[in-house]
Amino acid sequence: MTTAPGGVRARARLLARGDGRGGTVLPVLEGEGPLAVRRTRGSGAEARVMLVGAMSGPLGGDRFEVAVHAAEGARLRVGSAAATLALPGQDKTGARYDVRLTVDDDAELCWLPEQLICADGSDLAVTTTADLAAGARLLLREEQVLGRSGEEPGRLTSRLTVRIDGRCVLDQELACGPGAPGGWDGPAGLAGHRAVGQLVVVRPEFADAPPTARVYEEGAAVMPLAGPAALVSAVAPDALRLRRLLDGALASLD
Repeated sequence: MTTAPGGVRARARLLARGDGRGGTVLPVLEGEGPLAVRRTRGSGAEARVMLVGAMSGPLGGDRFEVAVHAAEGARLRVGSAAATLALPGQDKTGARYDVRLTVDDDAELCWLPEQLICADGSDLAVTTTADLAAGARLLLREEQVLGRSGEEPGRLTSRLTVRIDGRCVLDQELACGPGAPGGWDGPAGLAGHRAVGQLVVVRPEFADAPPTARVYEEGAAVMPLAGPAALVSAVAPDALRLRRLLDGALASLD
């Protein structure tokens, strides 16, 4: 980790691989400063890791990077101990949080962090990029909340890209909050809601039996992607309702 006039630079790296005996080992488990990583009790073949916020942030000017690689045979679940709170800082430039996920053949990754909350006055750009082999499995959840209770939202720009076997199946960007292009809060955007989220589910069996495009409940929809994958998108008045919509839609895919 480094601290400079522009803010904190911190990285976390995780590498998981199958141990050849039906389990998962973690030969690389590294984190700096606010990106502390801890292994927790696993379940069966699945290893579990938690991101623990050891410092406040991201603040203005901070640059965070997380890289996760699930190699062949790995079963890995990554969560976070608490929500991430983006805050304004003395540096008036925006903060960045970049996540890179790589999943090999015969590997499975569940990326399930808690909500990202953009407090009033914050300015955060988030990028999440997932590169999967043809036989990989992925469950990715993103939940974003604009403002804490009773306050105005911060500025958020979020881009999510998913590639399977080198082919891009999803590349979407969301910009909202002060300074975002007009219409982000209108009927074609968040429609007055302050919580927005998505699930990406990649399963090889979807190649033969893709999910049906449908409205799951008011505020949530399921859409098959051009690959063995599905996207669940949802908006809600708060984080609790958002989580319920996403969990319910996910259960409906089984």
